[in-house]
Amino acid sequence: MGLLSSTVSMTRYKVEGKLEQPIIENIAKRLKNNAISETDDDVSEKVVGWTSFENPFKPNFEGSSFVIGTHLIFSMRIDKKSIPSKLIKKHYTLEMAKQLIESGRQYLSRNEKKLIKEHVINVLGLRIPATPNIYDLIWNYEESSLWFFSNLKNPNEELETLFSKSFNLNLIRLFPFTMADMTMGLSDSDRDAVSKLSPTKFTE
Repeated sequence: MGLLSSTVSMTRYKVEGKLEQPIIENIAKRLKNNAISETDDDVSEKVVGWTSFENPFKPNFEGSSFVIGTHLIFSMRIDKKSIPSKLIKKHYTLEMAKQLIESGRQYLSRNEKKLIKEHVINVLGLRIPATPNIYDLIWNYEESSLWFFSNLKNPNEELETLFSKSFNLNLIRLFPFTMADMTMGLSDSDRDAVSKLSPTKFTE
């Protein structure tokens, strides 16, 4: 989901850790080192990496192209290949028939069937292009806050993993419990009490 979409969903994070100086140069270097790589000529089912906000299909982190004041704007891209099971079954069946004819046998071993299926999946993986999903984010590095424009479980988990790997910083997802814990100085008993609270439903 994009920052400029007509409707957006957003997850807020607190960035925990200390940035190395010089900040912008260090962040740019780490973005380049963990930029998305193309998967069309790769058998990988999924690839995750950083990309540019303005041009998500050609990552560019040169200069200050991703910097606006104290805010950094860039995107995370997840490229995923999805091979229909019926397509795998079709080519698997054809390849098995071919192997039986060439071997002159009536049956193939379990291991041979497994190898044929892996081969079919690899070949189809090279033919089928990956589908890109792009998720924008805004990072205020002075206030250690980050807005990620998705609240879906998988993209958020991918973000947290990639962010930690790239910058050696942790993301703390902000929701009522974490916000109360960080701002109110809760004791252990207070935390236990807050964790047991349930949402209140307001109805007319």
